[in-house]
Amino acid sequence: MALQCGIVGLPNVGKSTLFNCLSNAKAQAANFPFCTIEPNVGVITVPDERLNKLSELVKPERIVPTNIEIVDIAGLVKGASKGEGLGNKFLANIRETDAIIHVLRCFEDGNIIHVDGSVNPLRDKETIDFELQMKDLESVEAKLSKTSRAAYIGDKDAKKALEVLTTYKTHLLKGLNARSAPIEDGDEKYIADIYLLTAKPVMYVCNVDEGSVVNGNQFSDAVKDAVKDENAEVLLISAAIESEIAQLDSAEDRESFLSDLGLNEPGVNKLIKSAYRLLKLQTYFTAGVKEVRAWTIHKGDTAPQAAGVIHTDFEKGFIRAEVINYADYLKYGSESGCKEAGKMAVEGKEYIVKDGDIMHFRFNV
Repeated sequence: MALQCGIVGLPNVGKSTLFNCLSNAKAQAANFPFCTIEPNVGVITVPDERLNKLSELVKPERIVPTNIEIVDIAGLVKGASKGEGLGNKFLANIRETDAIIHVLRCFEDGNIIHVDGSVNPLRDKETIDFELQMKDLESVEAKLSKTSRAAYIGDKDAKKALEVLTTYKTHLLKGLNARSAPIEDGDEKYIADIYLLTAKPVMYVCNVDEGSVVNGNQFSDAVKDAVKDENAEVLLISAAIESEIAQLDSAEDRESFLSDLGLNEPGVNKLIKSAYRLLKLQTYFTAGVKEVRAWTIHKGDTAPQAAGVIHTDFEKGFIRAEVINYADYLKYGSESGCKEAGKMAVEGKEYIVKDGDIMHFRFNV
């Protein structure tokens, strides 16, 4: 399941530094690899302590974590929606992602020039929002033109689409993002084919100074207040701290460094986990002597859908799933121990997979 989050932000806000830190993230005791697909795309392991604990019990030949792709998108400038700078490439890259990680500069440093001359994360946010909204408005108006012709000749679905698209246009003209448009559940289908940039889920990352990484500062407080109605997550991360962590080789050194700062895990760990949640994903596991593996599925997926992530034949020929709760697996120490304790459930096609389930599928093709 190749899902992508795009890191966006104005030049010199710290987004590329964060991307580089992600590329060297030593998040877990088991140091899983990062790989580059293109110069600006990385496959990032999702830190999951459960995978290591299962591996300690099973002692498999290999451990396979789940991951997401992080895309470092070229810095945006004013006028990007009209093709200024790398605007067209920037906007095309965002369109291909599933969610947006928006990095905002929330620190003062006279040695790092801000493109607009001063630090103001709300102004920076508005700059990027405006460019994305203008591009979305262009897409909505183009579809409105096509849809209005079909609605004119009496197509009922086209009339409904016209109504929904008009709502989006009005919302965008107010300087608001498509994700907060006042539409009814299910109406998103009318914009699915135009991939609106501001309809994507978003996480705001406040890049703060070292002294503000725990409690934030006036800049990050202003961001939290500004986005409180967006149903968006806000993270405090210091790119400077993350750069230092990335240079430490041993787990002990990293833990000591974090402890001195009052932190219990690197900021990039939090960012990766939050990105996973942002995409409404969850994990189930398969556990055997050959491998212990984490599999990515969407929240709400059924057992056959989860099986299909391994192979489409598993979904087509699904018979049943044998399921063990993660806590039970830890308690009884093995699959056989769970069976003996009556803690292995046999589930059918309607079973909704829970985060952390350990599963074994029976199928026939």
